[in-house]
Amino acid sequence: MQTSLETLGNLERRLLVSVPQTEIEGEVETRLKRLARTARVAGFRPGKVPLKIVEQQYGAQVRQEVLGEALQRSFSEAVREQKLKVVGYPRFEPRGDEAAADFEYSATFEIYPEVVLGDLGQAVVEMPQVAIGDAEVEKTLQVLRKQRSTFEKVPRPAAAGDQVTIDFRGTLEGQEFEGGKGNGVTVLLGEGRLLPDFETQIAGMAEGQSKTFELTFPQDYHGKEVAGKTAVFEVSLREVAERRLPEMNAAFAQALGVADGDVAKLREEIRVNLEREVKGRVRARIKEQVMQALLDTSKLELPKTLVDIEAEQLAKNMQRDLEARGVKSQGNSLPLDMFLEQAERRVRLGLIMAEVVKVHGLQAKPDQVRSVVEEFAQSYEHPQEVVKWYYEKPERLRDAEGLALEENLVAWVQSRASVVDKPVDFDDFMGRT
Repeated sequence: MQTSLETLGNLERRLLVSVPQTEIEGEVETRLKRLARTARVAGFRPGKVPLKIVEQQYGAQVRQEVLGEALQRSFSEAVREQKLKVVGYPRFEPRGDEAAADFEYSATFEIYPEVVLGDLGQAVVEMPQVAIGDAEVEKTLQVLRKQRSTFEKVPRPAAAGDQVTIDFRGTLEGQEFEGGKGNGVTVLLGEGRLLPDFETQIAGMAEGQSKTFELTFPQDYHGKEVAGKTAVFEVSLREVAERRLPEMNAAFAQALGVADGDVAKLREEIRVNLEREVKGRVRARIKEQVMQALLDTSKLELPKTLVDIEAEQLAKNMQRDLEARGVKSQGNSLPLDMFLEQAERRVRLGLIMAEVVKVHGLQAKPDQVRSVVEEFAQSYEHPQEVVKWYYEKPERLRDAEGLALEENLVAWVQSRASVVDKPVDFDDFMGRT
């Protein structure tokens, strides 16, 4: 076998490979002879079919199999000889003709880039400091009470926080428009479902009252037909209902999973859950900064092949997600351009992370994986059963191994970057308003 390597670009390469036809023909003949022992051809007893007949009937198929295997084998050998790290699947093209003395082909492909890791000394990682005390537990309890609240009809004008049931009809120059009419629509005032100016008009209305008013839609309103225009609305209020929060008692605690109804125990469980959630969010916030620091300080050229593969996978994932939500694709694939920027970032980060892990030996250790699995399990009723389930099959540990590796990577970056504490408001950090 003879090979030569051409450089077509920074990452693109072409291998020219030549395999002697004698090797090909020898293997074809060997397989045909083997096949002749068992081939069934009309007019001949098994094992008595002349080799020439076997060649006429099976020769083309056998030759293609031998050529395919020779191509794969010789390409793998050539890649090892040249010490190449091939990205994706090569584009193979035959060269010359079948009558030539050698079987020749070319393979065009990209190689993995060199990753140049930068200096992380100037990078800054902010460590969120979030206090969890009695006040935060109380706030969470109030959120849980609101989630389980009911609404009771009241004979008074509507106010913020009330649930109202209305009929409405909007017109533009006397004509109704799409989305401008509704009957028996239930709205929670202050929730932001309606335009603020619309809610302002409803506030103060009582059951059975009607009102007509003008409303100008914002210029950036999602309904292009009415954006920036002034409509006339007629609104009738059917009912005003006031929120009723459940009592903070044993029944409430039991509804939230505390079997004996002990409210103090409920508060402690909430504190533990908040600490776990805050820990996860802090970890995610730090990880995001670490990954950005790696992106900002490292240099590499992206293989187009990897980006295309990643974009295709992102598109497929989005397609499946949309179909799971009942959005029909109608046979049309999502355009890959939508995912290129995200794909480039993911590929770049993946290559950088792989290089850091390899160079600095940051692979996950068994005890680290075990620790991650046990942390997973703490949110279940029977943690040891969950741990046992993970360890029953090695493939179930992959997510835990990935998280442990990420923790090693984060710790490595933090040891080289400037880490500063940053106090953060609990509500802001948890995304509460």
